[in-house]
Amino acid sequence: MALDRKTPNDLNAFWMPFTANRQFKQNPRMFVGAKDMHYTTADGRQVLDGTAGLWCCNAGHCRPKITEAIQKQAAELDYAPAFQMGHPIAFELANRILDIAPESMAHVFYTNSGSESVETALKLAIAYHRARGDGARTRLIGRERGYHGVNFGGISVGGIVTNRKVFGPLVPGVDHLPHTHLPEENRYSRGLPEHGAHLADELERIVALHGAETIAAVIVEPVAGSTGVLLPPKGYLQKLRAITKKHGILLIFDEVITGFGRTGAAFAAEKYGVMPDMITTAKGLTNGVIPMGAVLTSAEVHDAFMNGPEHMIELFHGYTYSGNPIASAAGIATLETYKEEGLFERAAELAPYWEDALHSLKGVRHVIDIRNEGLIGAVELEPIAGEPTKRAFSAFLKAYEKGILIRTTGDIIAMSPPLIISKEQIDELVGTLKDVLEEIE
Repeated sequence: MALDRKTPNDLNAFWMPFTANRQFKQNPRMFVGAKDMHYTTADGRQVLDGTAGLWCCNAGHCRPKITEAIQKQAAELDYAPAFQMGHPIAFELANRILDIAPESMAHVFYTNSGSESVETALKLAIAYHRARGDGARTRLIGRERGYHGVNFGGISVGGIVTNRKVFGPLVPGVDHLPHTHLPEENRYSRGLPEHGAHLADELERIVALHGAETIAAVIVEPVAGSTGVLLPPKGYLQKLRAITKKHGILLIFDEVITGFGRTGAAFAAEKYGVMPDMITTAKGLTNGVIPMGAVLTSAEVHDAFMNGPEHMIELFHGYTYSGNPIASAAGIATLETYKEEGLFERAAELAPYWEDALHSLKGVRHVIDIRNEGLIGAVELEPIAGEPTKRAFSAFLKAYEKGILIRTTGDIIAMSPPLIISKEQIDELVGTLKDVLEEIE
């Protein structure tokens, strides 16, 4: 039976994630194709991608090198188990990742998503301390408004209320740092805000409350993306690193969004000069084409497990698809695309133009704040009284009608275009958004 890929006959079966299902299925928004900076809709319109899919298609869409690598690998070796077996391409990709990773990173553990990368890093942190004879260190510290995926560990250390509140008891022994959003002091900041480094000192209060000897790790996003682009104040991440080192606590950077060029460097850790003990990745690793994630660890974390008889499994953790051959091929081709086209450098070069374009929206109707870093941007809107999120969602729908794709979280519009975006396309994206904001109520 031939499959009509443009007009599904029934929308009911698919329970869509993070979607207003009833609203969507009354008036569906369907993409049926993509190329470079644009999606094609079912009715043949072109939509400029202002979000790199979901922060993941950093090199744009349907790039030939990645497509060809997937096709070739699928015909050569479709699957190989990662438990007690291997295949060369997974090892090659790990080396390629470390070639561009911060110098503190020495090993790669494969996952299938950012959520799984976070779960892996949290488990590694607790198991690391236990392997060193410090088994009392089980407590995990996240941050308010943080997003670390949707599994139980991730929503426990995460701090987005709607992602947590309906799922009952979460992982015990978790505490949270305050978020870094200080609108009164930092409104309309360009790049990293000046005020707020002192918020890292809250970790000292948490240490005093629980005891350093009980804390395994602190996990933060260098730039908190999904909550609405909350930026680290100048000096904040450096303070966190100093405090964690002082107390023997592991520091995990969740770079699922910021990894692979989004801030203008391969990783935000490199850009900010802060070396964590682990980095979680996914999204841009394969340009969003095939699910894949990875946890990068320091040699110290890895080596703590390399004890006991050599024939024994050192870590009882992993996934059926860890280092999948086709995903690995996509990863290598993606990294080659980034390098050959200089996309990380391109992001850094475009960042000032992007910043100026975004901040041109200051004074536009409904806008109460603008934030930016690298090729990430947020435009915060004044909520409709008694109807939070409605104004931004109206902007999202109107933007789609006018041919641009944006994301919303609460009443914040977030944008993170593919790194191949041109200055003319930045003008189109921001100019269309301005028209949207002038039209919505």
